[in-house]
Amino acid sequence: MLRFAASLTALCALASTASTALAAEPGTRDLPLWEAGVGAAMFSTPAYPGSSDRSNRGIALPFLLYRGKVLRADQGGVGARLLNTDKVEFDVGFAAALPAHSKDVAVRRGMPDLGTLVEFGPRVKVKFADLGDAGRVRFELPARAVIEGRGGLRRQGWTTEPRFVWERRGDAGRWTLEGQLGALFGDRRIHQYFYEVAPQYATADRPAYHAGGGLMLVRTGLFGTYRIDPDLRVFGFVRLDSYAGNANRDSPLFRQNTGVSAGVGFAWTLARSSRSANE
Repeated sequence: MLRFAASLTALCALASTASTALAAEPGTRDLPLWEAGVGAAMFSTPAYPGSSDRSNRGIALPFLLYRGKVLRADQGGVGARLLNTDKVEFDVGFAAALPAHSKDVAVRRGMPDLGTLVEFGPRVKVKFADLGDAGRVRFELPARAVIEGRGGLRRQGWTTEPRFVWERRGDAGRWTLEGQLGALFGDRRIHQYFYEVAPQYATADRPAYHAGGGLMLVRTGLFGTYRIDPDLRVFGFVRLDSYAGNANRDSPLFRQNTGVSAGVGFAWTLARSSRSANE
């Protein structure tokens, strides 16, 4: 996601992954068509890419997983899977992020709040390498239009995040590990959303600035889950972002070159379908 403070997308992804194995291993039961339950997590993240302020929040919400052949709501996201072969998968989905108030970010005080963002668009996943017991590697290329909901709907540009993802599962799905390395790019409009200072918001310590598009960050991270019993999973993640190559590092709103995010939580399945997703 673009903003990491209390990211709804992050929680949904974590709770979804934590509530079920990433895929059925040989000899294990087939995954149910749907699962429902509750999840909770605590996050510590930068307020936005390049911010020196942090956001420490807890959030809890219900989740619903659905593993249809086309419509999906699972650890991979929410949307429609239009193509799935041995090598390539293509889907269309969306994600969301909760708003951030400028009064909570010192350098943005007096500026408009960062509203709720919704991202929508296609994603291609290519199965890059099978490493046997060492896991699998895939390449992902999502492209997302960004819509802000704050006093109406406004388009705030687009992003793309090419990345390599390594995943490994052990003990018949009892635990999972996933690592990623990628870069987030955005057009001028989304960079303006985060880094531009319009003349009316300029101060002695915050001069006017006109933002351009390009690289936003380079990211690496590790995410893991552990199944305590068939209904309860715990999970955690740590992520390091480098903003050193950010196209707008000269903005007065850009305050530091690196950011660390971390979180822990659980997902508890309360009900599941008797029908298998493979039926």
